[in-house]
This record gives sequence, structure tokens and C-alpha cells, in this order.
Amino acid sequence: MLLTTLRASFRPLPSLSIRPLVGGRRAMSSQYTLTSYIVTPAELDSALKKNVYSKLSTAPRIIPLCASWFLPNDGRTGIDTFKESRIPHARFFDLDDVKDQNSPYPHMLPSAKDFANAMGRLGIRKDDSVVVYDSKELGIFSAPRVAWTLQIFGHPNVHILNNFKVWARDGFPTESGEPDEVERVSYPIPELDKTKVAAFEEVKEIVKDLGKEGAEEVQVLDARPAGRWAGTDPEPREGLSSGHMPQSTNVATSYLLHPEDKTLLPASELKQILGKLGVDPSKPIISSCGTGVTAAIVDTALTEAGYPQENRRIYDGSWTEWAQRVKPTEGLIQKSL
Repeated sequence: MLLTTLRASFRPLPSLSIRPLVGGRRAMSSQYTLTSYIVTPAELDSALKKNVYSKLSTAPRIIPLCASWFLPNDGRTGIDTFKESRIPHARFFDLDDVKDQNSPYPHMLPSAKDFANAMGRLGIRKDDSVVVYDSKELGIFSAPRVAWTLQIFGHPNVHILNNFKVWARDGFPTESGEPDEVERVSYPIPELDKTKVAAFEEVKEIVKDLGKEGAEEVQVLDARPAGRWAGTDPEPREGLSSGHMPQSTNVATSYLLHPEDKTLLPASELKQILGKLGVDPSKPIISSCGTGVTAAIVDTALTEAGYPQENRRIYDGSWTEWAQRVKPTEGLIQKSL
């Protein structure tokens, strides 16, 4: 009788998620998580309010990560716009610093050790959820590249904000000035997923074989503006020829973004646009751009449109490497004049 009474009066405790041991500790947190890769400002704001920021907490956190970056001929810098206006408690990921410092090309991937050191300096732990965002000036631009970098180095919880331009416009909280110092953490050295990266020599052989009988039907998607792809407009880097790889398809990022607020278009629209451009989900894809930054916008659009994750890579050196390394006699730079 007593047992029956106890069972009847029992009420379950509020739902908590118990995370596995990370670095010798067990993190417990309420189930306020971001489930989609692309998140809206309202979704991020709600998640941040429910995951209260605390320097003392050891539980997994949601960390906004500013990836603002501007073309070299722009005059503005990512760190300046970060200091001017940012999401509270955001960290700044510098694309011009976290890279292969020994490469002559602008944004080649860093080593796994350098990546881990950068994440540690930013105070980001392996079990933190990271929401990458761009500047309010440009909208979606460089955040997909940083998000892709985190993913291929194995960070498990990565999202992209769609976008900070809308966040600021709609009055969600911001802060300015010098950011607070963050406590450095130990981030484990990861392993790079090389299946997601294309290198020059391989891309060159693929492009030389495109259209030949029996060759693999790889699709090269170029994210640069149409004028640079066609060779009618100059490249932002002085002395670099514009034009395109033979049989590449121009998928300019402007096709994939809302014309005013520069958010990534809805999945249904992206699928329709990519289909009209002839992008076949059954064939391998290599995305390229100027320096490997905006190629990640194309890759993100492919994800949102439901294209398979397999057989998709980004050409890390992209056009800046290509135009400097191919020989004029090889016919591997074409112009649509």
C-alpha cells in the first residue's frame, strides 16, 4: 500500500541533458540547443537568453564567433567592425591570421596545431556550440568559410547566423568597444578531414580532363561575381588576371543571397537556382572563388538545398592560386569577351 502511494505521488524532475565527460568533467545543462545549421537572429537570441553567460560555468556554452572580413581593396577591417558593434560576449576569428602563414596564397588552411591554438586563445572548448556570423555591413560573406573550417577540423557543434545585418536591424542586443579578455583553454589538436579539401594539382588534372570521353564528370562551381568570372572585370588583387577555369560554372554568391538584407535564401529557392544553373546533385562538386572564402557560401547553399555531403570539396587556393600557377600556354584561363 505504501509503495503504491509513493508511486502515485512521484513526479519526474525537469528534463536535463547529461553531457559525456569532457576534459575530466561532466557537464550538465538544460536542453536549450540549436538544431539547424543556419539559425535566425530570433533563434540565437532565444538560445543565448536560456544559456546564461557565466565565466564560472564549466557547462557547454553557445558562443557567437564574429568572422567579419573584407576584400583587400575595401579599406575596412574585420577587427574594427567587431569593436564597433558585436553580439555580447562574442569572440573574433581573424581569417587573415588563422591560416597557413608560410603560404604565398591569402587564406590557405592552418595546420591542425595552429587551429587548436587559435581556438584555445579564443577560449572555445570542444563541447561549445559555436555560431559564426559576419559583419552587419556585408551580411553573409565570410562566416561560411570559418564555419566550414571549424567543421573540417572536427568541431562538433557549428552554426551560421543568418545574419548579423538582420540582428542589428531588428534591435537584438549588441555591445561595442574593446572586448573582454577571455580565459585561454586547452583545445585538443584535431585531424583535418582531407576529403573536403581540393588542392591545386588535383584540380588542374580534373579541369584538363573535363569534357573528355571517360573522364569523371566533376562540376567546378565559381562563386566570384559574373564579371570577374567572365574576365570583363578586374580581380581585387592587383596584377591578377580575371577569367575562369574551362567548363566551370559561375554560381556568383549574389545569386544565393537576398538582394537587400544579404541573408542566405530559403532552401527551396536555393534548390531552384542551383537546378537552373545545371548543378547536378549526383556528380562530384568542387567550389572555388577568389581565395577560398566565398566558395564556402556556395557549399553552404548546397547543404541547405539538400545536395549530398559526399563528393563536395572546396578548392583552398582558389582563383588567386590558380591564376598565378597555371601557364599561359596551357589554356586554363578563359575569358568570355
